[in-house]
Amino acid sequence: MKLKRYLIFLFLLTLCPIIQAQQHPKREFRGAWIQTVYQSQYSTMSRDAMQTYFTNMLDQLQQTGINAIIFQVRPMADAFYPSKLEPWSRFLTGTQGVALVPKWDPLKFLIDECHARNMELHAWLNPYRVSSNINEPLASNHIYFKHPEWFVQYGNGIYFDPGLPQSREFITKVVDDIVARYDIDAIHMDDYFYPYPINGMPFPDDNSYARYNNGMNRNDWRRNNVNLLIKKLHQTIQHRKPWVRFGISPFGIYRNIHNDANGSETRGLQNYDDLYADVLLWTQKGWIDYMMPQLYWEIGHKAACSETLIYWWNRHSNGRHMYIGQDVKRTMDAADINPNFTQLNRKMQLSRYLDNISGICFWPGYELINNYKNISGILRNDYFSSPALIPAYTFIDAKAPEEVKKLKTRWTSQGYVLEWKRRNTRDEMQKQIYFCIYRFKKGEPIDLSNANNLVAITRETGYVLPYQKGNKEYTYVVTAVDRMHNESIKGTKKKIKL
Repeated sequence: MKLKRYLIFLFLLTLCPIIQAQQHPKREFRGAWIQTVYQSQYSTMSRDAMQTYFTNMLDQLQQTGINAIIFQVRPMADAFYPSKLEPWSRFLTGTQGVALVPKWDPLKFLIDECHARNMELHAWLNPYRVSSNINEPLASNHIYFKHPEWFVQYGNGIYFDPGLPQSREFITKVVDDIVARYDIDAIHMDDYFYPYPINGMPFPDDNSYARYNNGMNRNDWRRNNVNLLIKKLHQTIQHRKPWVRFGISPFGIYRNIHNDANGSETRGLQNYDDLYADVLLWTQKGWIDYMMPQLYWEIGHKAACSETLIYWWNRHSNGRHMYIGQDVKRTMDAADINPNFTQLNRKMQLSRYLDNISGICFWPGYELINNYKNISGILRNDYFSSPALIPAYTFIDAKAPEEVKKLKTRWTSQGYVLEWKRRNTRDEMQKQIYFCIYRFKKGEPIDLSNANNLVAITRETGYVLPYQKGNKEYTYVVTAVDRMHNESIKGTKKKIKL
């Protein structure tokens, strides 16, 4: 088991904290969060400058080894894409509701550019937040002015009232609109459900509670309100495009053990009690497809040790994918057992050796672009030095796609090229979305499970071969991968001299 291997590794780690994993995982979610809220750079860019910025950003993240971008497309009930439901985001244009000039679609551009690099695009939405400052002007076409009764002020912010069915209906329409119009890979929500509590200030939902409580106490009613939204979003996504996944990145603590015997050995704010997010119920019911808890603390943190928490989440995956969120600066600033090293190595190994953890995600992605304390160089040269497929979502669909056809080589102006044809199908689940290329020396056994044999992953139907003198023989194997990341079983082989 992975856990037993990790315990052995941990013992060795106390002797030498920089032991590296010799066998890279073939499948691993490697994500980066790109937030847009309070990011001022976009509003100063022209179309060409922003597109150049996006392509450079994706190039850098791809070179680091990232295979999934979680991009914030709806930071405050506004949009980084043309929408008939909500105004353009002020973080995109400078003023909420003011359109891009010339007209273009940043979300579609990002999806196309991510897919060209075989990276996933997860559309990240904040469900309830409208404004964090009541003095921030809202666009005249904002739903707030059409239905002010749907909203409440809490502290200095404005929020949809989660207790109103109308709020759930509208948020569901927004999600359905994105899923229907865009070739996204997932809908993503983070930890902001009911807002973080303000000391001494109750959330102002007396009116909706009086009308809709159905005999529940207020805390259970609030949790049920969020449950109803998550269930409705799941059903909507499944009805519209069953291959689009739904993921949540909750606050890192579900419940503290002093409140719940099933809780973690922590002392901090809780999803269940403070944000009214019963995130474990959502995995148990199958309403979400992956969980990405934000374990931003250091290993050894007194109130919330990230190592303690990763073990806890590993035990509570409930058959869904589990990825771990890391804070770049806190990881790279924290000392390991040997103070000469950071905690990146231990956190990476924890995420790889525990049985139910199958990936990581970095916050914020901008710090990977900035290469904070050489984190991108370390990932690129060590942990992500081999490409990785995203773990297959077999609980959605487990059928492998067919093999590629007509595998051949030919000389082109680009060089010696390996080419193939994809097999067409009307079944969206079985479409060949991307391809894996493996290489084996003469006499070497064909082993598609070893990531060291995987030389490239591409959405193209061709691959430029590293031709030298034509006197060394290799066997190349090409496999097809579908929307759920199921891989064709045997692959198509060809012997080639390079």
